[in-house]
Amino acid sequence: MVRVEETTNDAIPLELDETPVRFARLKRKKSILGSLLPVVAGLAVLAALGGAGWWIVSQGSAGEVTILSIADQEVSPGDKLKIQIPVSVKGYSPQQLSYELSGAPPGATFDKRTGVLTWTPRGSDEPGTYQVIAKVTAAGRNAPSDEKIFTVRLRGEKRAAAEEDTGPTFEDLVQMRREQNPFEIPGEVVPETKIDQLVFAKLKQLNMKPAKLCSDSVFVRRAYLDVIGTLPTAAEASGFLEDKNPKKRSALIDYLLERPEYADYWALHWCDTLRVKSEFPINLWPNAAQAYDRWVRASLRDNMPYDQFARELLTSCGSNFRTAQVNFFRAVESKTPPGLAKSVALVFLGERAENWPKERLDGMAAFFSQVGYKPSNEWKEEIVVWDPRKAKAAADGTPPPKPVFPDGTPGTLPPGKDPREVFADWLIRPDNPWFTRQIVNRQWYWLLGRGIVHEPDDVRPDNPAQNPELLNYLADELVNANYDLKHVFRLILNSKTYQLSFIPQSDNPASADHFAFYPMRRLDAEVLIDAICQITGTTESYSSIIPEPYTFVPEIHRTQCLPDGSITSAFLEMFGRPSRDSGLESERNNRITANQRLHLLNSTHIRDKITKGPKLLEIFESTMGRQTADTLYLAILSRLPTDEEWNEVYNQCNSRWGAQNVAWALINSEEFLFRH
Repeated sequence: MVRVEETTNDAIPLELDETPVRFARLKRKKSILGSLLPVVAGLAVLAALGGAGWWIVSQGSAGEVTILSIADQEVSPGDKLKIQIPVSVKGYSPQQLSYELSGAPPGATFDKRTGVLTWTPRGSDEPGTYQVIAKVTAAGRNAPSDEKIFTVRLRGEKRAAAEEDTGPTFEDLVQMRREQNPFEIPGEVVPETKIDQLVFAKLKQLNMKPAKLCSDSVFVRRAYLDVIGTLPTAAEASGFLEDKNPKKRSALIDYLLERPEYADYWALHWCDTLRVKSEFPINLWPNAAQAYDRWVRASLRDNMPYDQFARELLTSCGSNFRTAQVNFFRAVESKTPPGLAKSVALVFLGERAENWPKERLDGMAAFFSQVGYKPSNEWKEEIVVWDPRKAKAAADGTPPPKPVFPDGTPGTLPPGKDPREVFADWLIRPDNPWFTRQIVNRQWYWLLGRGIVHEPDDVRPDNPAQNPELLNYLADELVNANYDLKHVFRLILNSKTYQLSFIPQSDNPASADHFAFYPMRRLDAEVLIDAICQITGTTESYSSIIPEPYTFVPEIHRTQCLPDGSITSAFLEMFGRPSRDSGLESERNNRITANQRLHLLNSTHIRDKITKGPKLLEIFESTMGRQTADTLYLAILSRLPTDEEWNEVYNQCNSRWGAQNVAWALINSEEFLFRH
């Protein structure tokens, strides 16, 4: 087993011993926002990122200080106004800046160190408009400064004395909470697509209420992760949130389906299913594993029709180094006809043939009884061939099993034709629902975390589809689109069913089985480490010296692009990356464990990425205050902080050490770790 450069769980003393307990409670929170705030609230006393220190910058005249645009403010008596003067700096640290404010309303307070203005007007204050002048100055000789003017207007309406005494009503609190909820859009969801009609009709029949529609910030993050396995950058998330086009979700889906990362991410899923690895028990060896991975990736990049994809895997002959598709018949636990039949049934029928009656398995195995393997002069190369000589009766005179298709129809093997081609002809017929229903069910599972038939590779009579009409509709759409898998992805992604919030509106436990809400799932191991590397601007190093030939993966490659399931790391194993031994979807384990929590909270691996990562350092050194918070939230959570969150973190975002603590807390939040 090959590992990444060792990343240990070295103990870094935490001054707040209750932090692990605090994170343990997060699983019991229904709202991700509720889980994040307790963590961020304790940032002022956290020293988990000890040793980060302050950086020294020049006080020369080359630096720049600019006050960004400040929107005019309106406030009513009894409300609280709290804003920070937004500043962009270059060449100066936050502690080298000082703020001044003139023209502020009577009773307002202003922190000259952080630039935060706070004002709670009283009922006795006179309505009016205040012209406020903000100024920021850097320390040192010939230091730059800047000024901006903005207005603060006190509205004339006042609350009655009785209302001031009793506080906000229940309706007020509900509305306030709704406005602070960054995860969903208020209002009932109206079904639009055929998928929605089929799903919502089933929910109505079962008296289950669907969740609300997810917010734009949730959707942009969800779509990026589910389609290309990558977080949107801060600029991409901000651009989507600011886009006023009512069709922007559909436009984003089309854009993501054409991104080059699409092929990388879905090759990861397919290589799990096809068991692409070089070591035991598969033993493809590095040359073949890499060739197989390249072929899968190219097929997805070129959007090869799914029927052609299946036919090439099932019928190809040649060198496993040069005709990569033939590795389908080598990446198996057993090269016997029954062993090959089991692999075909799992991948293309979604069935576990080891549970079939012997007669049924033998009938399907007959189509793969003439697969032969020949060595070559090149080390570890193997030639997969069609060998008609294997059709002869056994030495004891026992005739070979008669071919029978999985649906019970007897097969005929014409002389001079590879039996695998006969099986492939039956499999990819447009009127064969076994083939199409299996793959659209997998696609649904990959996007929504649960199959219409669940598990997606355990199709059997006593495990029926939860919504047969939905399954048949998607299968028909695949055939009508000439087996274009992107077409089915596009249908699912554009449905309101996919775009539902993760917050259930029904107390019925079975609502998850019928897709009444989007299920929360922890990020896959490869996606998680790639996301952390993207945020921090760091990389991972992977290499293999066993087995030969040696494999060295360039650090510019993302973890999702590893061409061999045998190349691994302590992080990948800890976070449940599948071993690719069986090809089952259940091999991937995305459950949160104590070791995973400790690694994210307290390891040198993650600490060094946060404290030394060039992308985070650029944020810490070029922004401060609200701009720092906004950039960190957009980069890590793909949204802006709520007012409540800003009130918790604004003091931290005025220093590099504090901003590192904010980044550390956000990366450890459930909102970051989970698809939602």
